[in-house]
Amino acid sequence: MGVPYNEKPWAFLDEYRGKAFKGQWPTLPEMFKITVSRYPERACFTIYEPHRISLNYTESLKIIEDVARWLHSKGIRRGDRVAVTGKNAPEWTVAYLAILFTGGVVVPIDYQLKTEEIDLLVKTSGARILFVDEEKHEYYTKNPGGLEVVISLKKGVGTYIYTLDGPAAEIEQSVESDLAAILFTSGTMGNPKGVMLTHKNLVSDCYLAQGTPLIVLHTDVFYAILPIHHSYTMLAVFIETISTGAEVVFGKRMVTSQILKDLKEAQITMLLGVPLLFNKVLAGILRGLKAKGPLVYGAISFLMLISGVIKKIFKVNPGKKMFKFVLDKASLTSVRICICGGGPLAPSVFRKYNQLGIDFVQGYGLTETSPIITINPIEQYKETSVGRTCPQVDMKILDPDERGIGEIIVKGPMVTQGYFNMPEETAAAFTSDGYLKTGDLGYMDSENYLYLTGRGKNMIVTEGGKNVYPEEIENEFQLYDEIDQILIRGYIQDSKMKSEGIEALVYPNQEFKNEKGETPSKEATKTRIDQIISEVNLRLQPYQKIGKVEILEHPMEMTTTKKIKRTVL
Repeated sequence: MGVPYNEKPWAFLDEYRGKAFKGQWPTLPEMFKITVSRYPERACFTIYEPHRISLNYTESLKIIEDVARWLHSKGIRRGDRVAVTGKNAPEWTVAYLAILFTGGVVVPIDYQLKTEEIDLLVKTSGARILFVDEEKHEYYTKNPGGLEVVISLKKGVGTYIYTLDGPAAEIEQSVESDLAAILFTSGTMGNPKGVMLTHKNLVSDCYLAQGTPLIVLHTDVFYAILPIHHSYTMLAVFIETISTGAEVVFGKRMVTSQILKDLKEAQITMLLGVPLLFNKVLAGILRGLKAKGPLVYGAISFLMLISGVIKKIFKVNPGKKMFKFVLDKASLTSVRICICGGGPLAPSVFRKYNQLGIDFVQGYGLTETSPIITINPIEQYKETSVGRTCPQVDMKILDPDERGIGEIIVKGPMVTQGYFNMPEETAAAFTSDGYLKTGDLGYMDSENYLYLTGRGKNMIVTEGGKNVYPEEIENEFQLYDEIDQILIRGYIQDSKMKSEGIEALVYPNQEFKNEKGETPSKEATKTRIDQIISEVNLRLQPYQKIGKVEILEHPMEMTTTKKIKRTVL
């Protein structure tokens, strides 16, 4: 299930050092070539919709080098920026790697942004060429702005990426300290912040994350369902895959039925997602079990409890066999490991997956840290923690309060160089002794496990001077089917004293059916939500209790990683 914490899964690189690469870490192109030499015939990039298309590592390298020569023939040189935006697909990853094979810098852009937002990011980054999906291809061919060339990621629309090639050339390659990618964080309008990540940042993070320990095998099949432009999927799915010779399968739609179909058909072994995805899958499992009646559900719940205790204490996993019928129905039989990131997951959800026999871990990081800096070890997980710091991560808590809670600050080879063309913002992001200020609040235990409490800017200060972290309260609602979205925030309770009360914004689950299979009325929905709030309040500390509830008629806007945009409320 794992390796001792002091072993190095990246030790095999030693035999390639001085031959395939010269520095401490290979660049991304060097890493890819090493993997091709180790697993030339292994499937690399695969898609199942509308029908299965797969490239092995050797085929992928040929196409990538063809496109890189074409980019070079168009004048792209070491350090030049090239943007790519589009839905998850093999073509996206080919474009990404081809840019790096020219010594260039990738600018991955969220394809769900409006064209004017993409325009701004292209202009801000100084990208000269754009790889774009079919939906926006025509717009950019007619409105190129400062772009020199626009290339389609989809066959049949304009010049198609797989048809590109260029003459043989001596292409100057990047070194590990060179910039590899500029990732723009959420909130793109106005003055967008581009996080600068080097080859060393991304490659070191990829390998060090496997030293938690979290063994990735060349026989693994990863599932890319979250947008691949996001640092979490880019590193934890795409780059992890090509570092080990594993296969990545691209999902097209964040729809539960389609996801379960893909999991079964592709025999996914590594499922990485966000809390929303895992909450929905678990809710479906529990609904199915409850439908069997209270006696069966009670018996299975008891067995799950026993399974969890055995797994936790004896490091043995009986749940995989005990609940095979449950995992079969949820298309999770082939899944070896589930990893949750991109937001806090309720400990109760974490616990139930492990009880069902799935090795379920969660991690923590941010775009500025490439992003992974903690992962919960499979054999030594702590349900309320987001994991232990990865090797070579130096983490501290700045100005801790009486609970040990303060801002998380971090150093390490995966930490960003700063923000693109923003020296003042870069300086403000670091402490005087060079630690990155994450903006997240949390505390650490004696074994270097991290516990998150929330974002500093979201913290609520009550009348009694207590600090309340909205995310801690929101976690309490993750297993209630009746609620689709919930956001906890402060509101001014006393304008003179500037004290805050605690308010819940709730968007009910529009697909929820009661025990009779009926859609409840608005009045019944409100009554049930009030009951849930009361139930949760009983579990909270007195200063955390929710005093005000607003039931919304429309869903709150979310990011592409399915987190509610607090800034638009």
